[in-house]
Amino acid sequence: MPTLRSTCPYDCPDTCGLLVDVEDGRAVAVRGDPEHPYSRGSLCPKMAHYERTVNAPGRLRTPLVRTGPKGAGAFREAAWDEAIALVAARWKEIVARDGAEAILPYSYAGTMGLVQRNAGHAFFHRLGASRLDRTICSPAKSAGWKAVMGDTLAPDPDDAERSDLVVLWGINAVATSVHFLARVKAARSRGAAVWCVETYRTPTAALADEVVLVRPGSDGALALGIAHVLHREGLVARTFVEENVQGFDELAREVLPRFPPERVATLTGVAPDRIEALARAYGRARAPFIRLGSGLSRYGNGAMNVRCIVALPALVGAWDREGGGLLGSTSAGQAFDLSPVTREDLLPQPVRVVNMNRLGDALGPGLTPPIRSLYVYHSNPAAVAPDQNAVLAGLAREDLFTVVHERFLTDTARYADVVLPATSSLEHSDLYSAYGHHAVQRARAVARPPGEARANWDVFRALAAAMGFEDEVFQRTADELIDRLLAHPSPWRDGIDRAALDEGRAVALRRPGGPRWRTPSGRIELRNDRHPRPLLDHLLTHEESGTLPLRLQTGVTPYALNSSFMERDELVERQRGMRLLLAPSEAAARGLPAGAEVEAWNERGAVRFLLDVTDAVPPGVAVAEGVFWLAHAPGARTVNALTSQRLTDDAGGSTFYDARIDVRAV
Repeated sequence: MPTLRSTCPYDCPDTCGLLVDVEDGRAVAVRGDPEHPYSRGSLCPKMAHYERTVNAPGRLRTPLVRTGPKGAGAFREAAWDEAIALVAARWKEIVARDGAEAILPYSYAGTMGLVQRNAGHAFFHRLGASRLDRTICSPAKSAGWKAVMGDTLAPDPDDAERSDLVVLWGINAVATSVHFLARVKAARSRGAAVWCVETYRTPTAALADEVVLVRPGSDGALALGIAHVLHREGLVARTFVEENVQGFDELAREVLPRFPPERVATLTGVAPDRIEALARAYGRARAPFIRLGSGLSRYGNGAMNVRCIVALPALVGAWDREGGGLLGSTSAGQAFDLSPVTREDLLPQPVRVVNMNRLGDALGPGLTPPIRSLYVYHSNPAAVAPDQNAVLAGLAREDLFTVVHERFLTDTARYADVVLPATSSLEHSDLYSAYGHHAVQRARAVARPPGEARANWDVFRALAAAMGFEDEVFQRTADELIDRLLAHPSPWRDGIDRAALDEGRAVALRRPGGPRWRTPSGRIELRNDRHPRPLLDHLLTHEESGTLPLRLQTGVTPYALNSSFMERDELVERQRGMRLLLAPSEAAARGLPAGAEVEAWNERGAVRFLLDVTDAVPPGVAVAEGVFWLAHAPGARTVNALTSQRLTDDAGGSTFYDARIDVRAV
């Protein structure tokens, strides 16, 4: 039985190496690759038996054409030629009547491979369709880093092993970055202290020495309170600041006096003595290292939250110390020029841009021309997009022609007019970089697709042919595109073992040389004169003064990734159903017993949950972990019926964590 290498394709910073046992073209076992430089042979609970996803009984095997009402999941089987011809004919009609901008692609990170994830870009550019602003995850986090650090390269996660103080800020690493915890444990074995800053006590918080619970959306205020104490107590590294930092004097004069611990306590819910303790621990550490999560960027003030936190290593000179710094995400994506895949040059003219967080509005009556067709691939917007009621109303439009390319009959696929069966990552070729470490890996198909399933790139080649697009890019195979990406030089890949990469082994990139601070000023910019808000400050969230009493936190779980892995019964069972977590005082005030079915509600909708009563959640907060399919819901909706289409303060990001609700008995 051969054992072949592959890569985890999901939206996770760890991008783990896989070993796949294959028998008669079928994956029969998946385990971690011990030679992978970052994951080192271990896998999360979701990927430990990835063969169960690949071979799940619900895999789609043939194209389907709708025969019943939208959302009912009633289809007939069709041949690929019929399905492609149907899609092409409808699109030609739409283009002739309303123009190509009436067609909208919708995709995100169901696969992170550089070719298959970006496979639709060249096609939709050539078509002249509306562009999708793919900002559902954490663009505000990237914008916050960039506002302070520009294009400065992020540190390596292994640097944390040499830290004496690791701060896990807004990251539930047990669920979202389990292999970074190995670095935390290594640092701890050398005597490092571990602090966790969160909105509730996640499983990751249980691994910390100290836990600080902040009011949702107030992380930036906490960072400014820490900066105030550092300045007040002489813990700022003045020599480093004078040589490397722009704007500290203005910050110290105009901003920090407004954020003493007593005021910050009112903004964050953190007691003044805890703010001072964290500040002193951070300021007195030899080499403090912050691992920054993404949740704190998903508020109306998300980018500013990140800017304030990113400033802290500069204040104490952590960047000058081995093991010190801050990691939000690595810069490994810079190792590849994706233009041979995305082909922006094929755009015939500028077209409108639709923010993916506002899909509900986009499918409503507001756009001219209206969206007449939606093509969804490696995403499930019926479950994962905010304002679920608006999204489902749009998907239910009879005049909307929806095509979904998927592995399973997801909530979105049930609303499709045409469903196309998709391959899994073990059944097609791709190239993977990571945003949590500095290794890349080439993966080839190691198993046969079920039935007639096709990869993203192959479907877009077929659609291009049906639309009459003869451009050279559509004549290439996925492996030929990968070869082209690898042929384009990059200092990140200078001297790497190309033979090992082509064999499917993970290969470490080489961080290129260049200026230390890659900003226009050549310094760390606590004052950014190009930004509408040049200086750091605390901004309010959308829901800072909302009328409903509970701040909703849409948390993560180790057993799913957004709506992925809901095809696996054993992983769904480990989540124990759709649950809402409340503090004992909040449950008692509403007369709600543990285990009861309850309804969370706000102005956008109402969602039923099973109630967990737990001290892990502070008063004033409600937590819903996981994004379930509608089939698993106690009621007719899932958690995103409660979240809004509002955007972050910068970069057009999602504000999933910026919502208020109340809870009542059913």
